[in-house]
Amino acid sequence: MFEHRMPKGFLWGGAVAANQLEGAWNADGKGPSVIDMMTAGDAETPREITDGIQPGKNYPTHEAIDFYHHYPEDIKLMAEMGFKCFRTSIAWTRIFPNGDEEQPNEAGLQFYDNLFDECHKYGIEPVVTLHHFEMPWHLVEKYGGWQSRKVIDFFTRFAEVCFKRYQHKVKYWMTFNEIDNQSAFNNAFLMATNSGILFKKGQNREKTMYQAAHYELVASALAVKLGHRINPDFKIGCMINFASIYPLTCNPHDVLLAQRAAQRRYWFSDVHVFGEYPKEVETYLEQKGYRPDITAEDRVVLKEGTVDYLGFSYYNSMTVSAEKIDADHLTDLEAVHAPNKYLPKTAWGWEIDPEGLRYGLNWLTDRYHLPLFIVENGMGAYDKVEADGSIHDDYRIDYLKKHISEMEKAVVLDGVDLMGYTPWGCIDIVSAGTGQMSKRYGFIYVDKDDDGNGTMKRSRKDSFFWYQKVIESNGAVLQAD
Repeated sequence: MFEHRMPKGFLWGGAVAANQLEGAWNADGKGPSVIDMMTAGDAETPREITDGIQPGKNYPTHEAIDFYHHYPEDIKLMAEMGFKCFRTSIAWTRIFPNGDEEQPNEAGLQFYDNLFDECHKYGIEPVVTLHHFEMPWHLVEKYGGWQSRKVIDFFTRFAEVCFKRYQHKVKYWMTFNEIDNQSAFNNAFLMATNSGILFKKGQNREKTMYQAAHYELVASALAVKLGHRINPDFKIGCMINFASIYPLTCNPHDVLLAQRAAQRRYWFSDVHVFGEYPKEVETYLEQKGYRPDITAEDRVVLKEGTVDYLGFSYYNSMTVSAEKIDADHLTDLEAVHAPNKYLPKTAWGWEIDPEGLRYGLNWLTDRYHLPLFIVENGMGAYDKVEADGSIHDDYRIDYLKKHISEMEKAVVLDGVDLMGYTPWGCIDIVSAGTGQMSKRYGFIYVDKDDDGNGTMKRSRKDSFFWYQKVIESNGAVLQAD
């Protein structure tokens, strides 16, 4: 037996992204971002990226849950749960509406001043991501997003303004959200949101991805260096989408494929942490003739701008099979996914694997030897509001309880150095992948449907009171009453 309790000072909280909850997409000088051009979809219908705003289409991020005007109420509810931290992002287009201006937008800066002050009022530590699916639309149209080296300078200017403005209000930062999503380079949504890239017919997507990712990694390293100069006490991390990768069978072909899949997915964090490209990726780029624009100066910057910790999301594991593609012919990771018969699935088809979180925490510790931070974890689900207004989301409690239990085993039994845990969508927000409101993650219910109808009233789910007890007990109390 071991005691379910986390170390003193553990950062319990919740996580969101600016574009998925703030709304006010064109208020107070804010410019449009790439995700503001995305319509609503569902589990079967992908979100459409339109060429500008088109009349009659539903753009769910435009209003989202109007956190921009509701944030005092929402932060108060998070404080009631006992949050020690709140992970959010700064919308690049609130600070630089087009992305390439010389001077920032003061109204946007003031909003985040007010938001961070509200957090500190309740003793909540802001955890801030700089680039979370918020590529300015102007940079997409004029520069092709991160296909252009010029965007490095625009991003570092944005980072420097944020670091200087909030140097006494924000301690914990992350540069790019889920930067390794781009390993699925044939996924148009992921490439648009991560890198602002809208592929043209016949364009080599894989080659383009490696070049854009390099510019992002250089920009991240420069931002880390800038931040540490501005405030040496900053803790600046990277952020990846992590999935424990399993071979479908003990067939050596599957085992080697699982190893190769990890190399192709986690080289992004290798560069963030070690400041250099892993040998396998360097070799692959040479063999494919993809040698990106990488300068000697870039390599120095990458070495000098390594991160302080590794933040990651964990939703599911990934099982791979070499039945169709072997390790030596692997390109797109999406092509080798195989169902895992031992794991149940969510309503959106995501496999549920709590033990995979413990496995992953150990894997990341063995690989990187840095403090870790679980900055996203959760399960999208349909919630039913009862006649008396209550929401009995025992399925959410069960999911989170099992994941937190495995997290605690990794810390207490395995010695993993873990900074905190912020479940995703702590208040109901617009789903990034589908644009739905009905795909809910939160402890706090927001009365709004997929068509944009509703009162926006906030209410507490059963999971709200359960998580309150988890935080109050520092993880000792996981069972619901």
